[in-house]
Order: sequence, then C-alpha cells, then structure tokens
Amino acid sequence: MPKKSLPGLIAALVVALPASASNVEAGKAKVAQVCAACHGVAGVSVSDTIPNLAGQRARYLEDQLRVLKSGARKSGIMNSIAGQLSNEDIANIAAYFGTLPGAAVGAMSDFMPTIAKTQAKYPANYKATFVKYGAANFPELKQVRHYFANPVALRAAKNGTALPAGSVILTEVSTVKMDDRLDLAKGADGIFIPNQLLYLSVMERGDGWGRELPLMLRNEDWNYAAFMPNGSPRPGINHAECLACHRAQDQVSYMFTMKELRDTALKAP
Repeated sequence: MPKKSLPGLIAALVVALPASASNVEAGKAKVAQVCAACHGVAGVSVSDTIPNLAGQRARYLEDQLRVLKSGARKSGIMNSIAGQLSNEDIANIAAYFGTLPGAAVGAMSDFMPTIAKTQAKYPANYKATFVKYGAANFPELKQVRHYFANPVALRAAKNGTALPAGSVILTEVSTVKMDDRLDLAKGADGIFIPNQLLYLSVMERGDGWGRELPLMLRNEDWNYAAFMPNGSPRPGINHAECLACHRAQDQVSYMFTMKELRDTALKAP
C-alpha cells in the first residue's frame, strides 16, 4: 500500500467523517455575514478568480471547509476564515449553498457595500515623509515590492507597541527589469531591480474604522486600498480578500512585515 503524507491522511480522515446535521436558514445567515464578501449571498462569486459555490454538493463543501479549518488544505485566505467556523457553522453553510441553483454563465455578484468602501487614502507625499523599511522578490509574479511606513507606524514599531490609529503602511508593486541574459535583474543586495510601477497597496488604521466590518473579517481598525501610480483607485479590488489574508497576523498588527519594520525602526535616529 503506498504511503500517504500527513496532510493526505488528515484529508482522508476528514472526508470519511459523516456529514453533520444542518440548518439551512442558519447557514444562509452566516453566509450573509461573511461568505458573501467573496462568494456572494446566492453563491455567485464577486470575481472570476473566486469559485461559485451555488449548487455545489453540500457534502463536498462540508468536507472542503473541514480540511481548510484543520489546515490540511492550504489557503492563505480560507484557512483563516474556516478556522473561525464551528463544525455546526460548516454544516449549515454547506447545506445552504447546496440548496441553491447553479450560477448562470458570466454571472457575478456585487461587492458587499460595507467592504467595498474604504477610508484608507492615497498618501501623495509618501516619498518625502515615509521611511522605506524593506523589499521582497516575487519571482513567480515577476514582481518586486518595496515597503514604506509613515512616522506614526515607525515610532510605534521602535517602541515595540502595536501600530496605533494614524499608522499607514504602503507597498510599491513593480515589474522587474531583465538582464542581458533575459533573467530577472537583481541588484547587489539580491533584490530585483524595479522596472515599472504597477500599483500601490495601502493599509491605514483609524479610530473606529473596523466597526462596520464583519467580525470574522475585521482587522481591528485597519482598512485597505489599492491605487494606480497616478493616485486613482485601482479598479476591481475586493477588500475582503485583503482583510481575510491579513486576519491571521493579528499578533503583529496584521502585518506580514512587522519584523522588517521593527528592525528598521530600531536603527532610526
């Protein structure tokens, strides 16, 4: 008999478990609270990159949510969301989506109103007032990202405290120059050399900004936004994906780069 990896054994065990008793109306209520942000209230997703769940078999959805909850199936967004669901929630959500008719070809849901809006602003003067604290290569995307923090965030990081209201973190996302061999060009520090600025992503914190967001997605009072190089909003951005992705970083002010920020802050005068 061939050996299975540990994730494979966990997944097989979860699939073997019996389906749970379910409450379709409770599932619909939970979907309206959080799942609708990406998959739509009627199981029709808000984006071509997100699967429709309407009409999927309830048992299949329940099994997938269980393995996402356990971590046997990896997803930066869904591990965080499924991890907050009880087994009862999972059964109810799966049952509700299973009652819905399949999505029509090309159909798409609107973003949830409370998530579509953001109070994060484009900091036009960031080059002069923010501190660059790091950079990272993304070879699979052929991108390089440079990270900047405003004085409020830098000061809190230096003091070793959580980032407070008024903190702003900005990321420049750029394409990469090619070298003479048509490889992604690197500088002496090993970081890709930027070619063209694609967009800027911003996370900003303000008092009470998270109040209207679903609890399972809320990043305390952080809001997210993306902007084109000219400062106009980048179209088609679902802030729910930003919130869900950063949700698991709650111990480090919802940041993936807190260590780099603190290291830079400690060196600052």
